[in-house]
Amino acid sequence: MTVKEALIHAREVLAAGNIEDSALEAELLLRCALGRNRVQLYQGFDRQLSPEQNKMFQDLVRRRLNREPTAYITGHREFYGIDFYVNPAVLIPRPESELLVEKALELAQYRSIAAIADIGTGCGAIAVSLALNLPCVKIYATDVSTAALEVALVNCRRHGVSDKIRLLAGDMLDPLPEPADLIVANLPYIKESELAQVNTRDFEPHLALNGGTDGLEKIRRLCTQVGDKLKPGGHLLLEIGQGQEAPVITLLRDLFPVAGIAVTPDLGGIDRVVNLTLFAEATRLTA
Repeated sequence: MTVKEALIHAREVLAAGNIEDSALEAELLLRCALGRNRVQLYQGFDRQLSPEQNKMFQDLVRRRLNREPTAYITGHREFYGIDFYVNPAVLIPRPESELLVEKALELAQYRSIAAIADIGTGCGAIAVSLALNLPCVKIYATDVSTAALEVALVNCRRHGVSDKIRLLAGDMLDPLPEPADLIVANLPYIKESELAQVNTRDFEPHLALNGGTDGLEKIRRLCTQVGDKLKPGGHLLLEIGQGQEAPVITLLRDLFPVAGIAVTPDLGGIDRVVNLTLFAEATRLTA
């Protein structure tokens, strides 16, 4: 079987298995099996697959038919134009989370930022993206999962930013050694009752998906810690789920009555990022 024939057959099999974007999925899996980039793959369209290559490719296709995410199968996921290593210890980075990076870089254009904290860093996608674009900024990246931090370390080394990012094990803001100018957080915000609707729930870490009864359990805990870990004039950027903007704004307004709050929608029109500006005179209320 040639490369071209294998690719066409895999497209048909994946499409019959109701796998979306079957053409792209087949290509990614074949590139993984052959260890080739896109140009090399198409330049060698008429090459014959060895029995070993064909077996490996068919195994990868079967794994995808079982709904295992392609990112876990190949060990790769692109985020903000950067290639990241991922495995089942971390949540697969989503395109909508790139808005957090965009908003953080936008803020850095208008104010001096010396230290950023990325909370729940996972594979380190947000922290590494910021480090590559803000080379003079110190970045703390925290995660409660040591397995996730091992993945983040791989990505820090891969992209040459190990000296710019300090990986810290611990819950939420507890590990931070100092207040930050900017806190960025993509925490679990899916309601426990809605987890069954997540296509990748059987493969991605439950801890990184479950936002509790109302989806705001982790976000609520983080917000109550912010007053002690965010410098006056600093910013908190929170990724939220659909329909969560009102309760999150109410929560932040109760905690920070004088702070500025803004919401930015993603490309789909869903309110996705909440920006809290902690003015110098703003004080946090204690429960």
